Amino acid sequence: MKKIPVAVQMYTLREESEKDFAGTLKKVAELGYAGVEFAGYGGLTPIELKTLLDDLGLKAVSSHVPLEEIESNLAQVIEDQKILGSNYVVCPYLMPDCRSEKDYYALISVLNQAGEQCHLEGLTLLYHNHDFELDLLSDGRMALETIFDDTNSDYVKTELDVYWLTKVGENPGEWMNRYKNRTPLVHLKDMTRDAEQFFAELGTGGVDIEAVLDAGEGAGVQWWVVEQDFSRRTPFESIEISMNYLKSKLPYLANK
Repeated sequence: MKKIPVAVQMYTLREESEKDFAGTLKKVAELGYAGVEFAGYGGLTPIELKTLLDDLGLKAVSSHVPLEEIESNLAQVIEDQKILGSNYVVCPYLMPDCRSEKDYYALISVLNQAGEQCHLEGLTLLYHNHDFELDLLSDGRMALETIFDDTNSDYVKTELDVYWLTKVGENPGEWMNRYKNRTPLVHLKDMTRDAEQFFAELGTGGVDIEAVLDAGEGAGVQWWVVEQDFSRRTPFESIEISMNYLKSKLPYLANK
């Protein structure tokens, strides 16, 4: 079994990070996570953050960067990632007023251009999905299919979110296999079995996490990224439960 390392998306710990960014990263390392995916840098400069990560033994895996920043300030985004030692820039979300069919087709050009520039600089651009990209366009394809099928596969990769795929009735493992070797990062996230379909700790809900893990090596996954948008517990409790579940399924994590 390939030893795919595990990171946490720091959005999960946004409230804790606001209170104590360095302390939150320290706790992440203590729980056995090998890396972090950023959604902001806690007011630290990339140089300061890199020093902190090195002290804690954490890897900067990727950063979620708003689309408008990718469009307007890509050179700085790339420079920041190089300082952090991060390999991936992720477009994380489309605002509600940017989800028309026309917007999706315009997005393809933006992603191709930004992805090419990232590629030239030794980085990789990814697109992260929610559920709204699974809506059908006029040609019968889902918007997410259009994004991935019509962009250059050398320049634009996927960060599939297994919760959102499952929520709309899609099979995450099938999507991973469909875009194999284009799926370096995968968001691991579970869903409660009640009518609310709330975010849940890994292994406690209805998402077939085991099937996702089984598909990882064949799909070319380089990092698993644990994210839990909201929790009925404290976020630290949630990411500990999720890590303990992964340790039970991925023996190479047991000594982390």
